[in-house]
Amino acid sequence: MSVPIYERTAEILQTLIRFDTTNPPGNEAACIAYIDGLLTEAGLQTTLLAKDPQRPNLVARLKGSGDAPALVLQGHVDVVTTANQKWTHPPFEGKVIDGWLWGRGALDMKGDVTMMLAAVLRAKAEGLVPAGDIILTIMADEEAGSDYGARFLTEQHPEQFEGAAYAIGEGGGSSQTIFGQRYYLIAVAEKQVCWMRAALNGPGGHGSTPLRGGAMAKLGRLLSTLDANRLPVHITPVAERMIAALAEAAPAPQAELLRLLLDPERTDAALDELAALGVPQARMLDALLHNTANVTVVRGGDKTNVIPSRVDLEIDGRLLPGFTPADFDNELRALLGDDLSLDVLRHDPGLAEPDLNLFPLLQTLVKEADPEGIPIPAMVAGFTDGRMFARLGIQNYGWMPLKLPGDFNSGATVHGADERVPLASIEFGVGVLYNLLQRYGRS
Repeated sequence: MSVPIYERTAEILQTLIRFDTTNPPGNEAACIAYIDGLLTEAGLQTTLLAKDPQRPNLVARLKGSGDAPALVLQGHVDVVTTANQKWTHPPFEGKVIDGWLWGRGALDMKGDVTMMLAAVLRAKAEGLVPAGDIILTIMADEEAGSDYGARFLTEQHPEQFEGAAYAIGEGGGSSQTIFGQRYYLIAVAEKQVCWMRAALNGPGGHGSTPLRGGAMAKLGRLLSTLDANRLPVHITPVAERMIAALAEAAPAPQAELLRLLLDPERTDAALDELAALGVPQARMLDALLHNTANVTVVRGGDKTNVIPSRVDLEIDGRLLPGFTPADFDNELRALLGDDLSLDVLRHDPGLAEPDLNLFPLLQTLVKEADPEGIPIPAMVAGFTDGRMFARLGIQNYGWMPLKLPGDFNSGATVHGADERVPLASIEFGVGVLYNLLQRYGRS
């Protein structure tokens, strides 16, 4: 008797990884076609929607009884580049070695897509009728801003998500060991994208003679100022709950240091101390307590012997929930001065206040699967496709439950070399997600 496909998670994940969906250009069509084949063979009806034929998105509904709102399970199959990275094993071979599956996307997020697929395929095979429709949504283009994926679907085909109140996606759920304690960070909010363009102007001239105070000098001062300073501290309700929960379970000395993060007068000093202690999560906590600005693109000058009179910058800004581009503009000007022009390139707002009604169930499911783990609410420092579903009033939860070894720093391999995942962690996640489909909407 053959093993059903939903139990062959290693095979599914290996196959997904072997599709090179590096974005750009993405070219997710073959990968999506494979997923489509699995679902249609299982008897699920699918819909393919695309802004570009080579970059389709898939939507499939597992019909529920109508006793609860629809639940979206959403993920992407594009991955970031492996260029100039030194891998122990080739990134698109999907090798299994000592129980670990290696490859680009193993964690972000083809492993998560595998878990969602297996849970839905099992539900279909076993005749499960959930309380609400389950809308499985597999997308392109998350890694480059979602224009061909979640943005396209939610703006051009919102009818696909009619009746949905909640979504489950990436951004949280996997375990992190902090101060010896295993936590599951369930993301209930995420920072907003706010990309800015800035221009610095000054006198130009011939490169053979000295010139002080020009645009290039202003650029140097701006970069040095951003490098040496943080924007103001802001303690949002989600960050406060998250840090308080971390502190509650941490050993006494570390717990006190974590609590200092919630005192705005001492936040930055406490962050510096955490970083000095080598705590891997220090940078994440820093991002969750400030709006942030990183200069990522600089354009200025055309000839070696001409001093440019203008330098253009692009700033990757990330805003905490509830803040606006105008707030960000004010904070940047207070730090950098008014001698620069600022324009918003892109702003993706999210929900200002999270809907936590689904959180208790997610928390319970994790505790049942791992009694020693501590599930806590969290915020995503980056962006995910969840921000697009928020535009439809759908509360997204970053909750892809992976129980990872305590000595494994998953964040070091996501987008980096040697990305990998234990197959036992994938099986753990499939079981927890399937339990969600069984119990969602059945209070």
